[in-house]
Amino acid sequence: MANDKISILIIYTGGTIGMIKDPASGVLKPFRFDRILQEVPELGRFGFNISSYAFNPPIDSSNVNPGTWIRIAEIIEQNYEKFDGFVVLHGTDTMAYSASALSFMLENLGKPVIFTGSQLPIDVLRTDGKENLIASLEIASSKTEGKATVPEVCIFFENRLLRGNRTSKNNVDDFNAFFSANYPPLAESGVHIKYNYQSIANIPEGNLPLTVHKRLDTNIAILKIFPGITQPLVHSVINTPGLKALVMETFGAGNAPNTEWLIDELKTASDRGIVILNITQCRAGCVEMSMYETGLQLARAGVAGGKDITTEAAVTKLMFLMGKNLLPNELIMNLNSSLRGEITL
Repeated sequence: MANDKISILIIYTGGTIGMIKDPASGVLKPFRFDRILQEVPELGRFGFNISSYAFNPPIDSSNVNPGTWIRIAEIIEQNYEKFDGFVVLHGTDTMAYSASALSFMLENLGKPVIFTGSQLPIDVLRTDGKENLIASLEIASSKTEGKATVPEVCIFFENRLLRGNRTSKNNVDDFNAFFSANYPPLAESGVHIKYNYQSIANIPEGNLPLTVHKRLDTNIAILKIFPGITQPLVHSVINTPGLKALVMETFGAGNAPNTEWLIDELKTASDRGIVILNITQCRAGCVEMSMYETGLQLARAGVAGGKDITTEAAVTKLMFLMGKNLLPNELIMNLNSSLRGEITL
């Protein structure tokens, strides 16, 4: 690993991992990332160049929005030729949304962008932050036959590297906070880091330049179907001013009540040009609307199946696609395609 030519940029957006306790007040505050080698001296043993960029002020994970994603993307764009990889430190609550969004925004990505964070501040004795940061840096710097080993947007947490747009937060209290139900880990960290090469995306052919997409359209709503859902509720969501797309979380393999009013509401919305994407509420598995009559009725109403996409990837993929001003039929065609490995075809 000792290679002076390798350079990694750490981008601190906010989150627990960048906090230390003020010895005077006992209050958590962000440490100065230009002194990261002082705070985490173990990093000096890598032997490669580590630089940092810190948001000032840091952004709480709950306050992350598309503007945050654009800012991260621009930092990567401006520094893309200077560094071999990027590690993004981020709060855990919305990390899966951010990693999903960046995966779509960074087209022709040929270098690692690894999101990580921690459940405990980095200066706490039992912190998970140091291990997550160290492993993320090692993965971001890894090369195979002279090329980046993992040229993807990923999340590293608790010994596992996961594809960013396949990941959801699973646990508030456990160090193992993230899971990827429908796609295997890209790597696992033990005594050695073992890469699952068959599951890692290939570097785009033809040395295509990085293209950063910065137009995101947020005119989206999420409708979670539940027993007893009422027509006024559905009607109010579908008729939200400016709404262009609806992510509908349904039961099992993509089923919803076959009540006439629900089908009529969905068909009316679809006929108006609102794109409706059907995804499952289940943690694992995929939507197959042809399996049951209730799913078939949704398809007849113009609802598109989301296969095994996560909620986080569905929302951010729609924002990305709608930012391209596609027609509804073009949008649905792209939703049915795997753009960054976010669905299984």
